[in-house]
Amino acid sequence: MNLSSKDIERIRNDFPILNRKVNGSDLVYLDNAATSQTPKQVIDCIVDYYSNYNANIHRGVHSLSQQATEAFEVARKKVQQHFNIAHPEEVIFTSGTTHSINAVASGYAKLLNPGDELIVSALEHHSNIVPWQMACEQSGASLKVIPMDASGALDLKAYESLLSDRTQLVFCNHVSNALGVINPIETIIEKAHAVGAAVLIDGAQAAPHIKADLQALDVDFYTVSAHKLCGPTGIGMLYGKKERLEALPPYQGGGEMIATVSFEKTTYAGLPHKFEAGTPNIAGGIAFGAALDYMNSIGFERIAAYEKQLLELATEKLSLIEGVEIYGTSEEKTAVLSFNIKGLHPYDIGSILDQMGIAVRTGHHCAQPIMDFYQIPGTVRASFSFYNTFDEVDRLIAGVIKAKEMLS
Repeated sequence: MNLSSKDIERIRNDFPILNRKVNGSDLVYLDNAATSQTPKQVIDCIVDYYSNYNANIHRGVHSLSQQATEAFEVARKKVQQHFNIAHPEEVIFTSGTTHSINAVASGYAKLLNPGDELIVSALEHHSNIVPWQMACEQSGASLKVIPMDASGALDLKAYESLLSDRTQLVFCNHVSNALGVINPIETIIEKAHAVGAAVLIDGAQAAPHIKADLQALDVDFYTVSAHKLCGPTGIGMLYGKKERLEALPPYQGGGEMIATVSFEKTTYAGLPHKFEAGTPNIAGGIAFGAALDYMNSIGFERIAAYEKQLLELATEKLSLIEGVEIYGTSEEKTAVLSFNIKGLHPYDIGSILDQMGIAVRTGHHCAQPIMDFYQIPGTVRASFSFYNTFDEVDRLIAGVIKAKEMLS
C-alpha cells in the first residue's frame, strides 16, 4: 500500500523543521542525501536521555548507568534486527560511515602486503577512496578501479577482469550519493568471494531507501550513518562478519576496548568493545534505534514506492526544461536527481533556489572522480525523502525555471 496524501500530512507533522520559513518562503528541503531531517519522536528520545538517565555505560553499578547501558544495548539489537545481522556483537557503533570505513582500512593496512590488490568502484564517495589510498601507501598494495559508463552504471565485465587471486578486498557503495544509482552489489559480492576476496559495502545512501538483509547479501562489511535515516549526526554502524572483525587489529586504543592493561602488555576485549574505544555517543546510539523504529513504523516498501513517484515526476518535468542535462540515468535509482543547465554554474542555480526557500546541494558531492568523468565542475543535486510532497516537486521545477531566466 502506497503512502496517501493524509499519510504524508501526518508524517510532515512529525518534523518540526518543515514548518519553518527560509528567506521568507516555506522551506522545501531537498538535501536529504546529505542529511535527513529528524522527527520529534527521535528528538524526544535524545531529550529523555539527557533529562532522565544521562550516565556513562558499561562501567557503573548505579541505576542511571545501568538504565543507560540497557537502552544503548537495546539500540544495538534494533540495528541487528533491522539489517538481519546474525549476532549483536557484529554491530559496531561508530561516529558514522567515514569512521566505519577508516576502522576497516586501518586494520587492513596492517594486514596487506606488497603485491596485494584492492578494487574500488568509480562511483565512490571520497570517504571510500582516501582511506584505501592511505592503506595502499602504508602496505605497498595497489588500487584498481571499476569503470562506469555515461548512465552511471558500473562495467561488470571490466570488474571481472580486475579480479584475481591477488585481490584482497573489494569496496563499493550500495547507492551513489552523487547520482542515486543502485549498484548490483549481489553480483559484486558473489564474484569477489569467488576469488577469495572480502567485500565492504558503503550503505550510507542506500539505508534510507533500501532495507538491506546483510545475511542474505553475505557481505563481509557494511556501513551506515544514522543521520541519513532520520537519526542524529555523529553516530553510525559498522557491520562485520565476526571472523572478519576478530582478524582485524583495533582502530583505536583506550578505555572500554581492553580486557587487561599493564605497562608490559595489553589484551583486547571481545567484540563489539574491541572497536568501541572511549565513551560512545550514548544518546546518539539510543536515538539511532528510535529512528529505525520510526522508519519501520512507516514501512520501507511504502517509502521506496512513494519516493520513486517523486523522482519520476521530478525527472519528467525537469527534462522538459531546455538546456537541462541529468546525470545518472540508470534505470535502477533511488530518489536523487543530479543535473546541470547548459552554460550555468551549479552554485549559482543553488544560490537562487535558496533565495526561494529551496534547499539543494551543489558541487562535486565528495565524488570528484564522477565529475571528472563527465568533465563538469559539479551538479545541482535534489534528493527526496518520504516527507517531501508533489507540490514541492513543482516548486523545485518553478525555481529552476526562474533561476535559468535570471542567469541566462
